[in-house]
Amino acid sequence: MSEDSYCLIDPAKPPRADGPPYAECVLCREPTEYPESYKGITLCPVCEWQEAQRTACSG
Repeated sequence: MSEDSYCLIDPAKPPRADGPPYAECVLCREPTEYPESYKGITLCPVCEWQEAQRTACSG
């Protein structure tokens, strides 16, 4: 069992886009680093960081 196994946050992220068009952030509607064709929740770097802070595993 690894040290990080208690954390329930899924570290999987969509693939980074090679260039425009970029997907829109689902929270603030700013462009993200992910391709527009990605199906799922995408966050811009700022919202991604804020979400990580909010949901960080404490131990």
